[in-house]
Amino acid sequence: MRFGPAFRACCLLLIADAAVAAPCAALKTKPDYWVTGRVNALVRAARKYFDDEKNIPAYNRVVDGISATIDRCKLDKDSEFNANYPEFLKYINALSVIRRSDHELGFNVPDKQYFAETQQYVEIPEYFLDQKFLTAVSRSETLPKAKAYLRALNSRRSPSEQLIFFSYESRHLGTPDNEDSFQRLLIVVPGDQTKGVPEKWVQFGVTDPGVRVRTRNVSVVTTTPAANGTTNVFFKDFFRSYKRNGTITLNGRWDLGYGDDNCVQCHKSGILPIFPEPGSVSADESQALAAVNERFRSYGTADFQKYRDESQFGPGLSSAGETDRQRRFGKFLSPKVAGAMNCSSCHNKSGLGTFNWPMDQVLISSFIKGGRMPYGSDLKPAEREQLYESLVQEYFAVDENKPGILKSWLLGKRR
Repeated sequence: MRFGPAFRACCLLLIADAAVAAPCAALKTKPDYWVTGRVNALVRAARKYFDDEKNIPAYNRVVDGISATIDRCKLDKDSEFNANYPEFLKYINALSVIRRSDHELGFNVPDKQYFAETQQYVEIPEYFLDQKFLTAVSRSETLPKAKAYLRALNSRRSPSEQLIFFSYESRHLGTPDNEDSFQRLLIVVPGDQTKGVPEKWVQFGVTDPGVRVRTRNVSVVTTTPAANGTTNVFFKDFFRSYKRNGTITLNGRWDLGYGDDNCVQCHKSGILPIFPEPGSVSADESQALAAVNERFRSYGTADFQKYRDESQFGPGLSSAGETDRQRRFGKFLSPKVAGAMNCSSCHNKSGLGTFNWPMDQVLISSFIKGGRMPYGSDLKPAEREQLYESLVQEYFAVDENKPGILKSWLLGKRR
């Protein structure tokens, strides 16, 4: 008996469906086993990525594999699975969204949509596009001329409109176009709530003395008061283009085709405080440094609006309970270090933003080991090293009997 092509194709589809259905059926009979295994794999991969960015591809494969299984087995449509593992499903969905090539900023909407909708908040002030200023701010050797330009602007501005500015050397992060570039000029442009004018932190990367290839990046982070008492925060990176005729143009990094970075991976609090390399801020600009950090403290909780749902990413560093911490570390953790494991007292969803995954290792390590955080703590270098390692271990641990913060939350043990 012969069968036509259509019949044979139908048979092949039925066989394929059966092949997919079999592992999905097995998964659903023992969902705890599968979810625990995938959570362990995810948390281990996240820890390796946190420690070293060379592990990003392996981490991405884990996220993509879990997401593919959820889609293939329609686990997000299964009411019982949803009821038992809501944190896990929401988290994988959030991680999968920011894995998409058009969601490099790490938001729920495509990058193109985000920039289109927030353009009014992140535009570079026109007076920073003056060619003489752009030329002067491009190199350390001519930075005094850029500051003279800003002082001249201030001479024509009212007290409430005065630009706050200073130059410094970053302790930990290079610019997106040059990871070895640490020189900065930060300018805070005051906002006007009554007129709906956002406050802008405009930061120019400055080329180091004697370096031929010029730093291109200019970052803008803006804030506007939100109706609920929080602060709306918006981001955009720009790149300068140095033309052969000597002119300098300024366009969005994403618009120029250079992609972008996950903003909130570093900016959990929206605006970040400035902790310069010691000695890099001149004495006559130290007051400006104090003034901008005072402004940072006045902003309150960052609100990323519809662009990011923080509840999908769970609790963060140091949010473990005292019983769990004692069981994990016992006598091996000194009282002084244990007392300093208090990041979440400020860094929580109602405060300065939660340090949850994805997060930046360089930033966190620099703040803790560099003596800037926790605020007001007096720890020796060895104690700061222990504090950092303990916080990271407590968050990423996958031990079956002593699961860490991330694993416990994903398995629904923190409800």
